[in-house]
Amino acid sequence: MRLLLVEDDRLLAEGLASQLEKAGFSVDVTGTAKEAMLLGVQEDYRAAVLDLGLPDGNGLDVLRKWRQDNANFAVLILTARGDWQDKVSGLKAGADDYLGKPFQAEELIARLNAIVRRSEGRVLSSVKAGHFELDENRQCLKIDNGPEHSLTGTEFRLLRCLMSRPGHIFSKEQLMEQLYNLTESPNENVIEAYIRRLRKLVGPETIETRRGQGYLFNDAF
Repeated sequence: MRLLLVEDDRLLAEGLASQLEKAGFSVDVTGTAKEAMLLGVQEDYRAAVLDLGLPDGNGLDVLRKWRQDNANFAVLILTARGDWQDKVSGLKAGADDYLGKPFQAEELIARLNAIVRRSEGRVLSSVKAGHFELDENRQCLKIDNGPEHSLTGTEFRLLRCLMSRPGHIFSKEQLMEQLYNLTESPNENVIEAYIRRLRKLVGPETIETRRGQGYLFNDAF
């Protein structure tokens, strides 16, 4: 999942980004309201973590701008602990949840996963498609009446993207956007390499190639 982290404390942002990437997110980081406003409407994010206290503006204004421009990804705001006015204002402006500082990274990740699940109409921390179940907490693939397979971070993100919308064709560009952040520039051939690896787990007919279009997950198998 592609995520935007808006936090001006560099050390906190670096630590959080590392934890979020381990949890299966592809993270872009910014510390300014101006850049956050632009990235939120230009990039295809599934979620954002938004600090309200930014050096060049108020995070609430960033959130309002996103919602006005129909950026509908899930948003978790960070507030000073006990500042209930900011929490209420954030929820009214379109936030999905809030977390007071200081906090534990584990709680932030759990809350993020919860609001993303709600946005996708899910309750459990797994993605099911056909005979396959992707465990988000353990980042492994379970197959009906079959073995369980551990996945690398990139394999997990790619398979989660495909399984989240069975039958939907994802272009290479769309998959690249979800797998890598703005500071990374891998070759498009890397997608083909990971598709080959995943097909060894789910079968060649489960991940279809549509020539000139992209890939789709076929949950009929």
